[in-house]
Amino acid sequence: MSAPTVLIAGRSENTKNYENTLRRMGVSCFVSLDPDQTDDATHLLLPGGGDITPAFFGQADHGSRSVDTGLDILQFELLSRFAAQKKPVLGICKGLQLINVHFGGDITQHIDTAENHRWVGRDQFHYVFHCDLGRRDFFYQLYGNSAKVNSAHHQAINHMGRGLIPVCRAGDNVVEGLIHSFLPILAVQWHPERLPDGGGESLFSYFFSLG
Repeated sequence: MSAPTVLIAGRSENTKNYENTLRRMGVSCFVSLDPDQTDDATHLLLPGGGDITPAFFGQADHGSRSVDTGLDILQFELLSRFAAQKKPVLGICKGLQLINVHFGGDITQHIDTAENHRWVGRDQFHYVFHCDLGRRDFFYQLYGNSAKVNSAHHQAINHMGRGLIPVCRAGDNVVEGLIHSFLPILAVQWHPERLPDGGGESLFSYFFSLG
């Protein structure tokens, strides 16, 4: 398999953590929101950020923050093109929610347990637990039954999108990781790019191995 080239679907002023992590791992990457650059990359990374415009999942705004509709449109288009080409996609935090909405799911705009998950001037930390009946998904392969992760969100998946399977949940039942049933798509609600001591690199390595 040839070396991966990762398209980070964002704006460069907001993606330095992702770029630094990938380059530290020796992986080629570039930041773009141009759908015509799909063919220039083997893998798509959908990064964290603000909340998705609620109209995209059929709701009025009930507490969403830092929405950017123009950004959403371009990220959805990139995701659509990579999915159509069956190329690997990794969603992180907002990226997980984008994947869920793309496949027809929706979002709880402010979860009841947001105080345990939201950004408080820093990440919070909690455990997530394997929840799939099988043992072939990335979460079990990398972490086994549980892992301690960092958290900086106040929204979460409500109804799952078509073809998506949750693979881990937090103690309050929030979906923290998912896979697609047949496409090379996976996502996590935490931030592997800034886990302490390089703790997220195994997840990125797994992602790079797809394709």
